[in-house]
Amino acid sequence: MARAVFLVCLLSIVMLVPTSLAQGLGVNWGSMGSHSLPPKNVVQMLKDNGIKKVKLFDAEPDTMEALAGSGIQVMVGIPNEKLEKLADSYKEAQEWVKQNVTKYLHDGGVIIRYVAVGNEPYLTSYNGTYVKTTYPALKNIQKALNEAGSGGKVKATVPFNADVYESSSNKPSDGRFRNDIKNNIVEILRLLNDNKTPFVVNIYPFLSLYQSSDFPEEFAFFEGGSEPVKDNNIEYKNVFDANCDTLISALKKVGFGNLDIIIGEVGWPTDGDKNANGQLAKKFYDGLLKKLATEDGTPLRKKKLEVYLFGLFDENQKSIAPGDFERHWGIFRYDGQPKFPMDLSGKGQGNNMLKGVQGVQYLDQQWCVLKSDVRNLSNTHAEVSYACSMSDCTSLGVGRSCYLDQHGNVSYAFNAFFQNKDQDVRACDFNGMATIVKQNASRGDCLFPIQILNAGVRPELSIFAGLFLILMCFFTLM
Repeated sequence: MARAVFLVCLLSIVMLVPTSLAQGLGVNWGSMGSHSLPPKNVVQMLKDNGIKKVKLFDAEPDTMEALAGSGIQVMVGIPNEKLEKLADSYKEAQEWVKQNVTKYLHDGGVIIRYVAVGNEPYLTSYNGTYVKTTYPALKNIQKALNEAGSGGKVKATVPFNADVYESSSNKPSDGRFRNDIKNNIVEILRLLNDNKTPFVVNIYPFLSLYQSSDFPEEFAFFEGGSEPVKDNNIEYKNVFDANCDTLISALKKVGFGNLDIIIGEVGWPTDGDKNANGQLAKKFYDGLLKKLATEDGTPLRKKKLEVYLFGLFDENQKSIAPGDFERHWGIFRYDGQPKFPMDLSGKGQGNNMLKGVQGVQYLDQQWCVLKSDVRNLSNTHAEVSYACSMSDCTSLGVGRSCYLDQHGNVSYAFNAFFQNKDQDVRACDFNGMATIVKQNASRGDCLFPIQILNAGVRPELSIFAGLFLILMCFFTLM
């Protein structure tokens, strides 16, 4: 009897332990949403799901403080716009390291492993804007880390887009760095190698599919359903492996073939394009996680990969210059709730939903929609254009989650604006054509979202603060 009770208790404990992740797995935590979730709640969600590594794009104090004592390893980022100042002034680099790294390196603090200096600074679309400042900024940050006594455990690196290398034949063995930045890359590689720091690259199979109608769809996934790319004695069955090995070939050609590699970003969006949806995202992640679980690496690098999924949440303020899908990379929705089942272990240990962020506070259950008696919809064009320019309408359109009739499109735009303005009643007018309703306006798979309460904003305190100020003014005038 005692043994049976012991086994039941043991089973209960095991069931409470988060599923082990595929080795080396982390996630990108961006902050380009109009309404943020409380960082402490997000950190707890990461822990609930067993996620032990996170990559940040800046060093927001609230986020860093929330990560303190969590046991989560962190790659903290420096935005591109700060590179010039850090490149020009070693003193600035010292101050940045002091305020954003060493400040948190204490017992019960943040486990910072890397500093990401810039983000894809050599991207071709930047037209060389950051080419001259990236290396000196990297050098100054690493020097500041070393002099602060942190260089042994915190390394400075640069996350690059995969467009820094190419192959004229599309075969990985012909991989080489772009001629226009080759010398700059080699300079950075030498510094990384001297400090035993990995090369970080962002790889997006989705973009291969998005940018070319001739790209074989199945080659973007991991199920081997397309014609393989034959390269010497190797057959590549997916673009992820081919891309990684193209980088390895490029590194070999400049003398750094043994440099460790981290995949800084990889993922699949769920809206904003015909190939961006939850079904394909799940297919991609299932294949990727299964691959990572094998720890087989790639054909040219048979070792465990360190990979950061992109990304954690949808971000409705990201630039849509690359495409509308940019705002839909999250494995969680804007409100911290999971989009589809994921097995982070990659070992087939269940196909359950991830644990969402707890304690999320939503605004009132109300929506702003087009009045039913509006007949001349041509009058709504200017209003819709304005609403979408001030909010996010990237889910609207053919092949997206919200392929609606014209009346539905207008209502979606009106509600997006209304929610983005924290349901201010003045934001639901649109020349008298809009009205607030209490019945859920969502249609089928098209979610008309209710906005969340922005982290750190507590309306009840704001009201009391306002009353207090009014009373203070009243008694002052008396």
